[in-house]
Amino acid sequence: MALLAVVLLMFGIIIAVFVGYRKESGNDEPKPSITQEEASVAIGKVHQTATRDGKTEWRLYAGSVRFVEDQKKAFFKDISIVFFLETGEEIYLSANEGILKTDSNDIEVNGDVVIRNADYRLKTETIFYRHEERIITSKVPVEISGESFSLSADTMQIDLKKKSALLKGNIRGNIDESTRF
Repeated sequence: MALLAVVLLMFGIIIAVFVGYRKESGNDEPKPSITQEEASVAIGKVHQTATRDGKTEWRLYAGSVRFVEDQKKAFFKDISIVFFLETGEEIYLSANEGILKTDSNDIEVNGDVVIRNADYRLKTETIFYRHEERIITSKVPVEISGESFSLSADTMQIDLKKKSALLKGNIRGNIDESTRF
């Protein structure tokens, strides 16, 4: 909601400056109307935090955002997200672009997606995060690696509440014999 308020405030300021400039310049010639897509507000370098019951669940950072109000979506470029677990552990996600559904806080990220924590690193092309359930899924191949192992699979699901992962389809891996689970 805070992001929406900032976006609308910035849009209002831009319109006020534009109208003031046109009056001063004496150019009252009507301009062609623009489409909703062209009228979307864009802001550079953004930060948003999602909280539930007073606890921070994630923080989002991006190089830029374009908000489309009628779709209730925010489109991000150069996105990174920090997920906070109840154990105090942090999980970091980065991607080329992302879409935040502003009515649900669900997120989709695409392009060079990397998720990492202190021990593991996951690479894929597309990730979906369902905020209400705190579940991350990928329906495209994933590669997971750690200090002494590597795994790959066709799909994956991570439950942040349970701290568990489920891999499906063509699961392959290499595990160092000294690894303990």
